[in-house]
Amino acid sequence: MKENDPKKDLIRKMTENLPMLRAKLGITQTELCEKIGITRQTLTAIENDRREMSWIMFVALSHLFMQSKDTKMLLSVLDIYTDGLQNFLSFKSDNVILNEDGGNA
Repeated sequence: MKENDPKKDLIRKMTENLPMLRAKLGITQTELCEKIGITRQTLTAIENDRREMSWIMFVALSHLFMQSKDTKMLLSVLDIYTDGLQNFLSFKSDNVILNEDGGNA
């Protein structure tokens, strides 16, 4: 990622606040790992700043934390879930590519 990359900044903020967000949600590392499909070893390395979080993992965590009223509010307060991110992640039907039979590609 390039320097001053907004994705990298969001990942950094999520990484810094991940233990607190997980605790606020009331789940263990193991439970979080099961929900987003990673190993506990990977999560521990990320929480201890020994491994960088991927963009895919950031999106999965954002989706998970947006399901709870308490963590959803914290994502906004911590400037992790911004209007720009919401717009970026929003599905717009005019961008859908259809197959010849009319189904989604």
